[in-house]
Order: sequence, then C-alpha cells, then structure tokens
Amino acid sequence: MWSQISSNRQKSIFYSLFMAAVLVFVGAAFGMVYLGEEGAVAGGVFAVVIWLILLLISYYSGDQIFLSSSGAKRVTQDDFPMLFNVVEEMKIASGLARMPNIYIIDDPSPNAFATGRGPNKASVAVTSGLLSRLSRDELQGVIAHEMSHVVNRDILLMMVLGVMLGAIVIMADAFFRVRFWGGGGRRSSSKGGGQEQIILLVIALFFMILAPIMARMIYFAVSRRREYLADACGAQFTRYPEGLASALEKISTAPGSVRTANRVTAPMYIVNPLSKVKSAAVGLFSTHPPTEERIRILRGIGGGYSLASYHAEWKKTASDRKGVLFTAEDMKSKIFTQAAAAAPAVSVSEPVASKSSVSDFFWKKEGYRGVECDCGVKIKIPPDFKNNFIHCTKCGKKHAIPQVSR
Repeated sequence: MWSQISSNRQKSIFYSLFMAAVLVFVGAAFGMVYLGEEGAVAGGVFAVVIWLILLLISYYSGDQIFLSSSGAKRVTQDDFPMLFNVVEEMKIASGLARMPNIYIIDDPSPNAFATGRGPNKASVAVTSGLLSRLSRDELQGVIAHEMSHVVNRDILLMMVLGVMLGAIVIMADAFFRVRFWGGGGRRSSSKGGGQEQIILLVIALFFMILAPIMARMIYFAVSRRREYLADACGAQFTRYPEGLASALEKISTAPGSVRTANRVTAPMYIVNPLSKVKSAAVGLFSTHPPTEERIRILRGIGGGYSLASYHAEWKKTASDRKGVLFTAEDMKSKIFTQAAAAAPAVSVSEPVASKSSVSDFFWKKEGYRGVECDCGVKIKIPPDFKNNFIHCTKCGKKHAIPQVSR
C-alpha cells in the first residue's frame, strides 16, 4: 500500500513550488499595474528578491531572533540537571549527532518549541510553566516531539514556507498602500487602454486579496500535518505515548497564553500558544490539529508506537484525515528504523522543577544575589545594591552580602 502513495517530501516540494508561483504572480501583477505589461517580469523578480533577502536573514539569524524575542535564557546541566538529562536522552533516541542548546522562557503558560535551521544548529526552549507542571515522563514526551521536528527538518521547511508567506503578504500590502495612497498606476495611451487598465486592475485586486489567503491555507495545512508526524515520531522515540498525551492534556487545559508569542511564531510551539480554547475544532487557518484528537490518537495506539500504528489510529480518529501521513520512504528512513529506545519512563507525579527553583534561575540571570536567613526568609538582592550588609526583613538579622566574582 505504501509504495502507491507519493511521499511527504514530494508534497512539501509541491507546496513550496505552489507558494513560489503565487509569490511570482503577486509580483508580476504588481508590476503590470504600475509599470504596464513590460513590468510583469520586473515585478516577479522584485518579489523573488524580497523573498531571498528575508530567507537569508531567517536562515542565518532566525533562530536567535526567535529566542531573543521570546526572552529565552540558555541553561546548563548545573541549572536544571533533569531537563538536561531528558534532552540528552532524546538526542540519543532520535539519533542526533549534536546536543541541542537548551533554553527556558520565563512564562507561567506551559509550552515548548524547537528552532534552528538543521540538526547541527538546533535549540529547544521550554517555558517555566512547563517545568513546574510536567513530570519527568511528560517532559520526555514533549522533548521527543520537538526532537522529531529537528530530525525531520520541519523547522527548515516551515521557515522557507513562512518567509514565502511573509513576502506575499508584504507585496500584497504594498500594492494596496501604493494604490490608495500613491494614486493609480501607469496609464495606457492606446485606444481602449483605459478599459484594459481597469480590467487589469480588477484582476490584480482580486489576486492580491486571494493570494495571501491561499498562502496561509497552505502554510497552516503543512504545519498541522507536521505536528501529527512529530507526535508519532516522539512516541516512537520514548516508547511511551502516554507521556506525550498526558503532557498535551496539561498544556491544553492550562489557562492563559504565552506572553511573547505572536501569529508568526505560534506554529513553532507544540500547542498553539495564542489560543484560549486549545482544543477547538480544526479549521483551514488553524496552526495545529485539535489537541483533543492528538491525545486520543496517542492513547489509542497504546503500546503500538510504530508509525503504522499511529497512522491507523489517525485514520480512525482525526478530522483532518485525508491522504496519508507516512509513506514507504518514511518507513524505510534510518530516523525511524534505527531510533534508539529511550530510558523506560518512570511514572512520577512530581513536577520537573519547583516554581521557586525556576524563579531563582531567572533572578540569577538578571544579576540578583541571594541570602538565606536562619528564620527561613530568602533575601534577593538587586545587582545595583551598594552596601556590603543587609538586614532580614523578618527577624532583623544582619547578613554579609556575597560578592560577585569578576
């Protein structure tokens, strides 16, 4: 059966080429309206140049821009040993050659994402809310999901499509701004040129409105499929689908949204960080599949963590069940056939880290120093505090302030 189905890679190439064609047509329509028929080529080239500039910026700096805008702080094994060990386990299970950089975002809403243009430049970020809510086996499921995005090169694919979508939106927005604020386009002096100009303008207007909508539909459709694939691969890496299912359940029922997330970065998270109702029905403009369906599929496969088991359950459960998720090429890939088994999950209900330990980490990153008093009060001293001593606000005991090593 699998040999009769075109591969996901071919579909991804098709989507990319289709969006590229939309981009070129948007540029061509822009050029024709304002430069005449001879401006079509110039407009198409201009659109491609914009895309290439944005792509180069995203390719070389996109991950750092994303991490910086999210307020992510890099952690080491000394900061959070359990988080570091889980990422290391999933690095081995997924077959990655390089350990991803690990970051934490100071946000109470539980969520996570992976970024980086390839396996050798990957980073994984989790929110403080995720660490304070999830147990070790649930965290392992989340990290395995993000590692799947890395090994499947989903991040690079979504970056290419996302930048292309951005270029299309920029061109369409520029068209309307110039049209309504800069006057009409080039006038034709030939007989009947006025009618031709009006027809051309109507067609251009229609296409400028339709193009961003089509591009968004393609982008979000690809994003939803890649989330299903990452769930399946993550379950195979951990050999414990319930860990990820339980994590998704906690993430989806937690109140609030990730403060630093926006419409551009939302598809990168494991669950939509902007949606108040994270289990809402899937739509054409949904960045993620319905979380309830993802949980049902993972729990439906039970101990059958193979791609075939997940695919069979997906066909029965998912509302977006047209076509296939995995192909013959997927089934033969060394990513899946040679994936190492992770350490057996241990059912521990305690969260990975306490809220106070996460809070202490961020205070330390901001340059604050801490003094623990015998009465149980922990005094946090700002970096600009000038005195060498401080008194406890509860018992009044005098404490020497630890000096920052230079």
